[in-house]
Order: sequence, then structure tokens, then C-alpha cells
Amino acid sequence: MYVSDLALTDFRSYREVLLSLEPGITAFVGPNGQGKTNLVESLGYLSTFSSHRVASDAALVRHGAPRAIIQAKMMRDGRSSVLELELVSGKANRARLNRAPLPRTRELQGLLRTVVFAPEDLALVKGDPDGRRRFLDELLVLISPKLAGVRSDYERVVRQRNALLKSAAGARRGGASGDLRTLDVWDEKAAKAGAQLIAARVSVLHRLRPHMQHAYERVSSGQSQAVVLYRASLQQAMAATGDQEGAGPDEDALTNPDLVEAQLLEAMSRLRPKEIERGVSLVGPHRDDLELRLGDLPAKGYASHGESWSLALALRLASYELLKADDWDADGEPVLILDDVFAELDSRRRARLSEVVASAQQVLITSAVAEDVPEELEGARVDVMESVVTRVR
Repeated sequence: MYVSDLALTDFRSYREVLLSLEPGITAFVGPNGQGKTNLVESLGYLSTFSSHRVASDAALVRHGAPRAIIQAKMMRDGRSSVLELELVSGKANRARLNRAPLPRTRELQGLLRTVVFAPEDLALVKGDPDGRRRFLDELLVLISPKLAGVRSDYERVVRQRNALLKSAAGARRGGASGDLRTLDVWDEKAAKAGAQLIAARVSVLHRLRPHMQHAYERVSSGQSQAVVLYRASLQQAMAATGDQEGAGPDEDALTNPDLVEAQLLEAMSRLRPKEIERGVSLVGPHRDDLELRLGDLPAKGYASHGESWSLALALRLASYELLKADDWDADGEPVLILDDVFAELDSRRRARLSEVVASAQQVLITSAVAEDVPEELEGARVDVMESVVTRVR
């Protein structure tokens, strides 16, 4: 799989971009502020419906424009597909495949598969849980695009449930009992979708784990073993509310959606007084986390800067190896995007990352200076930005 053509309209700083791409390694080199990252960000967004730079779509639409359009021609096994996503300010986005409108935008998600390395990846180790959840969910959807619907359904249900809990909390503070007649229905919906999402996350994590351990050995000094664990709020909730065994289901049990659904319902029932008091859902995949460890110590707070970078690289490399694994019946090797990441790495980690990059089908690199593109990437097509991009201001 590779992208042969990219067209942008009113995306970020560009009014219009027409760009031809090739298989192999392409490095976009030029001073900061020219829009290098905007180009690769558009492909990452077309793949996952998420930006590695901002949380809101609004920043992706050029200032003053009503919408932005991303178009890409993707080649796979000699056949081409044209993917198009229209980002509309204040409205639902629209998607087209081979010029035909799709009834649901999410049907486009995951058709183009990318793995993005960026300086922001350090937050996977040092940042908040929501970044690690997003990392796992984006990987999950790239492997099984239908799970985008499960994730979307769960997020919608939690919003509705939170609104009901918040309303009940306000009523009780005012001396009323609050109307909770529909809460049981929302509990069932949240438990069903949440259990599917948790089970899928943990199953993917089981497949990712050996790739991550191997990747960490490749990019680090190998003095400590990298470990990644799934920490479910369900486990904590069952333990805190007096579960007979003192804890919720172990990680292996979390792959059974029927068991998880039943235990989520039980936990919601036990936590209902606290949830009403706080006006928020306290258990479910929206409160889960990935715990990264080096040996017996948690990486967050203990890992050095170099160790943290090795862990972040290992997560991305493991994603790449998992996505191209034959046993997933994959639709093609993902496109690798390295957004100014070499400037953040020491020479050893640059060399290790280059070993993987050199054999990939398509790699897109951004760099402020040509010297940051490693010497190990012999034959890389290095393009100065003005020579490859048509920008109409």
C-alpha cells in the first residue's frame, strides 16, 4: 500500500496543494513554518480521523474557509482507490470513496493505514491516560475498522448517561430526588458497548506486547525489560466496592465481552450513589489506562528522557509490525510517517529507527534540515518544499 497523489483544499495553511508521491522514502526538508507537517498530518487524519497535533477538527480548516478537503489516491496490488474527506466547520464531516458519497463517514476510517512518529509521542509515556487510550483505540480501528462504530456508540452513550447523572445530581442538591427511570437502560447500553471495546483493546494489546518488547530491545540499551499492562477501571471499582476476590477480572478475563458486560453492570449498580453525587460515569473504558513499566518500575516518573523515547518508539514500531503482520489478513503494509522525529533522537536511536524505516514500502519524513535525515537512509528522495508543493495564497 502507498499513496500516489495527495490533494488538499483549505487544509491548515494551504489554500490548495497538489502533490505526487512515490513508494520508498521521501523526505520533505525546509525551514519551520513552510507546512511540512501539514502535509503528513493530512494523511494521518485521513487514516485515523485524529490529528497528532490538535484535539479539535476546527484547527485543521484554513482560517476564513468554510471547510477543508483531503483527497488521496491509494495504490494497493496495482489497483487505485480515491479517498476523500470533507471537514465542515460546525457540521458533520462528509466522506467519499472513489467519488461516491459514503452513508457514514466512519466507513472511510482505516482504509488508509498509517503509523505516525512525532515529537508528541513522548506524551504516550509522560502524559495523561487519554493519550494512551487514543493510541490503543486508533490502532484497534486500523486493524478492525468496524470497531470505529463501537467506539463511537460507547462515547455517545457515556455522554447521554453523564447528562442524566448530572441532572440527577443537580436535582438532589436542590432537595428533589431526580428522575432516574431511564438510567438502567443507559447502564445496559454502556455496559454492552463498553465490554466490546475493552475486550477488543485487551486482545489487541496481547498481540502488540511481543512486538513492543522486541522493538524496545532494538532501540534501547536493553538494560530493562519493557512491559505494557491494561489497567481497567472495572478492576479498581470491583476492588473498591468489596468484591469477594478483592479485585475485578484479570487481564485475560477482560477479553471475554460477556463476562465484562456483566461485571460492568454490577460495578455501575454498586457505584450509582457515587456517580449521582459526582454527576459522572466512574467505570468503563473511558477511564482505563495503559501502564508502561521498565522492569518493576512504572515508566512515568522513573524513566529517563532517553528511556521514555525508547518506550514511545517501541509503541509505534510495535504498531507498525502488528499492522503488517500476515496473520491479521492485512490490507497492505502501513505508510510510515516520521514528523520531525529524528531531530529528537540521539545517534544510536536514529540508527535503530532507520533500520526499520529503510525496508518499508512508503515512508514520509519531515525535517527542518537535511542533516537530520540519517545517513543510513541511503537513496532517500530529499525534496526541498518549494520544489514539490504548489501553494496558492
